[in-house]
Amino acid sequence: MLAATLETLREWKVSERVISIMHVPGSFELPLAASHLIKKKKVDAVIALGCVIKGETKHDEYISHAVAHGLTSLMLDTGIPIGFGVITPNTLAQAKARSRGKANKGSEATIAALSMALIVASKE
Repeated sequence: MLAATLETLREWKVSERVISIMHVPGSFELPLAASHLIKKKKVDAVIALGCVIKGETKHDEYISHAVAHGLTSLMLDTGIPIGFGVITPNTLAQAKARSRGKANKGSEATIAALSMALIVASKE
C-alpha cells in the first residue's frame, strides 16, 4: 500500500520533499502518529495505512473501531484530511488482494486525502 501511495502522490505531482513517512508498531498507534505529524510538520493531508487481520477473538474489531474513531476525531478537530487506508481483511490472502494491483487501498486512501485537501484549501 505504501508503494501505491507514493506512486499516486507522484501522479498528483506532490513533491517528494514534502512527503514524510512514519512507521508505527501497529494500526492502533496511527491516530497518535497522525496527530504528531499534523502538529509538527504542518501537513495538508495525512494518509494512514495499516492492516488488522481478523483473529480468533474480537480484538481486531476493537482495534479497527478505535483507529477509525481516533482518525475521524483528529480529522474533525484539526480540519486536516486523513485518508483511511486501514484494511480489515479476514485472511492474509484478502490482505494481499487489497494491498496490490488495481484494487490497492493505499491508492484509494491517497486520492481521498488529496481530494479533500483540495476541497479544504478552496474553502479558505
